[in-house]
Amino acid sequence: MTDYDPKNGLLKPDRPVGIVGYGAYVPRYRLPATEISRMWKGGTGGTPIEEKAVNGLDEDVVTMSIEAARDALQRAQIDPQEIRAVWVGSESHPYAVKPSSTIVAEAIGAVPNTQAADWEFACKAGTEAMQAAMGFVGSGMAKYALSIGMDTAQGRPGDALEYTAAAGGAAILIGPGEEAVAVINGSFSFVTDTPDFWRREHANYPSHGDRFTGEPAYFKHVTGAAERLMELLGTTSADYRWAVFHQPNVKFPERAAKLLGFSKEQIAPGLLSGRIGNTYSGSTMIGLTAILDVAEPGDRILMVSYGSGAGSDAFDITTTERLAEVRGLATSTESYIARRTPIDYATYTRYREKLKMN
Repeated sequence: MTDYDPKNGLLKPDRPVGIVGYGAYVPRYRLPATEISRMWKGGTGGTPIEEKAVNGLDEDVVTMSIEAARDALQRAQIDPQEIRAVWVGSESHPYAVKPSSTIVAEAIGAVPNTQAADWEFACKAGTEAMQAAMGFVGSGMAKYALSIGMDTAQGRPGDALEYTAAAGGAAILIGPGEEAVAVINGSFSFVTDTPDFWRREHANYPSHGDRFTGEPAYFKHVTGAAERLMELLGTTSADYRWAVFHQPNVKFPERAAKLLGFSKEQIAPGLLSGRIGNTYSGSTMIGLTAILDVAEPGDRILMVSYGSGAGSDAFDITTTERLAEVRGLATSTESYIARRTPIDYATYTRYREKLKMN
């Protein structure tokens, strides 16, 4: 790292790096929140979102990661054999012991001369992988590194999480700054031991600390990471055209934006949870892809993830002239969202294998 000072913690590689390709994926099936309310509260309870994306019987973190990765490669227009790392961040890898990343790497043609690994840190596993990719590329160890945040999130039947826990995510291909559609100016991480959300091994569904997940968990870490990054880079909310925050629901990112001085207009393009739910490891990253689909060259973007346990990764990003040239080469995030097939609670129960049969 250039002029690294452990007291400031700014993550900035020796050489410029950025996003050279990006892709999203949202499965077509949608469960309206009113269906969950109908089932568990007789239709009388409020709903935090409109509907959530649900993966089909033939979809999991691996298949969805492959779709997003292929879109990222379409935009980057590179030979997948040049990719030196394929990393998949998720809470819902299909295997307890067998990497998702090797399957994805094989499917996109990046094997065998590449590194592969699965990442975990609740909902910020994907942005962790992005930071590692910045280091890989920025140090010269790799020309390109692929970071994916993807989930098929679980929610206990009848629990508050079931309204929002959704499926989907994004792939971000990191490469040299001179090839980037968006240059990463710097990143900062903020973590503490705050157990607001957890799942023990062999447990089917996660547990959470209810209201404890707000102030000491989400807001402390999201604002802490964002404020420190802006302080280190000498920016304020007015310096950014867009911002995207981890979105477990709609209210949390709206409030975080307000606390940090951002307007609703600045977060509008990337705030997707009301229409597709909380895609966990993919939540912040898919919001970024939606912003890149509409941004203009020179736009500055603040992205802040959040993962329970707890921590946040903040990124300062500036788009380049190349963005307008390549974004039409693959399916837009909005197109994936618009492609929808509503399902009822019984179909959702079948697709998510909530009925356990011996």
